[in-house]
Amino acid sequence: MKFARTFSVALVLVALTTVGYAAKNPIVGGKEMFPNKNIVENAVNSADHTTLVAAVKAAGLVETLQSPGPFTVFAPTNAAFQKLPAGTVEVLLKPENKPLLTKVLTYHVVPGRLSSGADLRKQIEMAHGAAMLKTVSGDMLWATMQGRDIFVRDEKGSVAKLTQVNVFQSNGVIHVIDTVVQPS
Repeated sequence: MKFARTFSVALVLVALTTVGYAAKNPIVGGKEMFPNKNIVENAVNSADHTTLVAAVKAAGLVETLQSPGPFTVFAPTNAAFQKLPAGTVEVLLKPENKPLLTKVLTYHVVPGRLSSGADLRKQIEMAHGAAMLKTVSGDMLWATMQGRDIFVRDEKGSVAKLTQVNVFQSNGVIHVIDTVVQPS
């Protein structure tokens, strides 16, 4: 009986240690994201962002997103890209559509390192509910809150929820979103 109790306590301690280790760095798309790696180095490991990574490569933005930045990236998941009309991603990935693809992707990037709490929430509160964010593409996104959740609204009125926030990188921060946002 004493052995079983000691063994159970040992299992709980191992479980807690493992959970504590896993929580050290955020897990995105099944892989640990390391704050000492840049946006691209981490994103290529996320199983949930293969479409985004392919698009970044097709647009020739890898070098930019590996630069010192800092950048805030609102990173749509594969499921977010699947919400687009059928064939949209394939059309955007064609070489002749590189300027449009670049505009769409840079619309997901804001200069600076904006955390969800200290920065985005504060800006939303200071703006009385809708903080304007100028993107790298030169267009605007609006950050809003509903309860504790943060959303970004694009120029067309589509809204993306930040489903995972504050994935810090060496050159910025990624906030995972559930919808592809688009400039007008």
